[in-house]
Amino acid sequence: MKRVRLGQSDLEVGAICLGTMTFGEQVDQADAFAILDRALELGVDFIDTAEVYSVPTRAETFNITETIIGNWLAARPQAREKIILATKVAGPSRGMPWVRGGSPDLTAADIVAACEGSLRRLQTDVIDLYQLHWPTRTVPMFGGIYYRPSDKPEGTSMHAQLQALASLVSAGKVRAVGLSNETPYGVHEFIRLAEQHGLPRMATVQNGFSLLNRSVENGLDETMQRLEVSLLAYSPLAFGLLTGKYDDSGLVGPNAAAAGRLTRYESTRKQRWGRAEALVAARRYNALARDNGLTPTQMALAFCYTKWQVASTIIGVTTVAQLEEDVAFWGTTLSEDVLRDIDQIRWEMRDPVI
Repeated sequence: MKRVRLGQSDLEVGAICLGTMTFGEQVDQADAFAILDRALELGVDFIDTAEVYSVPTRAETFNITETIIGNWLAARPQAREKIILATKVAGPSRGMPWVRGGSPDLTAADIVAACEGSLRRLQTDVIDLYQLHWPTRTVPMFGGIYYRPSDKPEGTSMHAQLQALASLVSAGKVRAVGLSNETPYGVHEFIRLAEQHGLPRMATVQNGFSLLNRSVENGLDETMQRLEVSLLAYSPLAFGLLTGKYDDSGLVGPNAAAAGRLTRYESTRKQRWGRAEALVAARRYNALARDNGLTPTQMALAFCYTKWQVASTIIGVTTVAQLEEDVAFWGTTLSEDVLRDIDQIRWEMRDPVI
């Protein structure tokens, strides 16, 4: 597996990252430990989490994923120096009262306090990559497609947030910083402010990217390439839609995939992943994979693994077997004919889980 440098930082990571939002909900601590152990054995040493995990987020499991990872690190002291550890501070609470009491903002003080909490739960002295999980600004995200400046007032400025991150870097608590669910404007402005004021430069953006959501290619990719910011691609399998598990059964009903996230969580089904058009598009891509001797999962991951825009692909798993399968698909290449057919489907169906 190739290794990549994240932005202009000194962080070097593998091209596959283990996402952990299932830990504490679908995956208990014992199974999470087994997945983390096997990931290291397979050379996956980039681990991503967030204070808001597990997902779907709820008060009872808020912070639990970081706690599980911290317990794993405490039980395996040698592991910390072998991994690059990334986590995220939640943005404005977005209807989650357990996140800073439902605050509509993310202040500089909030960032510092959240980082201290993550350090305690992760049982580590330093976070390698600390990311802003979503903006305080009015932006289309999590299924939204329109920018509406009248939706709500702006929160804490980017400059103030960068100053808070700078204090954490200066204190040796954070090595590098990044963004998530960001727009081209947001990336440009954070970089401009960092360079103008001598503040930490964003190394990464963690955005959704898959066959069902290629919105990164609508301008964000140019921004990131020119500004030397690396893309961490999340949900490459679109919450399981691109594994084929829902092709015959659909997302709901007595025959739906019993263990699938979209089947288990009603609140999730109401969001972007559960749109009817998303399943229609997924079935087209999955059929294309099978017609070319590939599994749906193999084609979907190979698409992300081989895109020039992607620095590291974040895979989420619930079993060791899934982890092994996803890593084994590294090295799969897609023919020009398959790539052409993928583009044709996108031309017809666009990005149903944007």
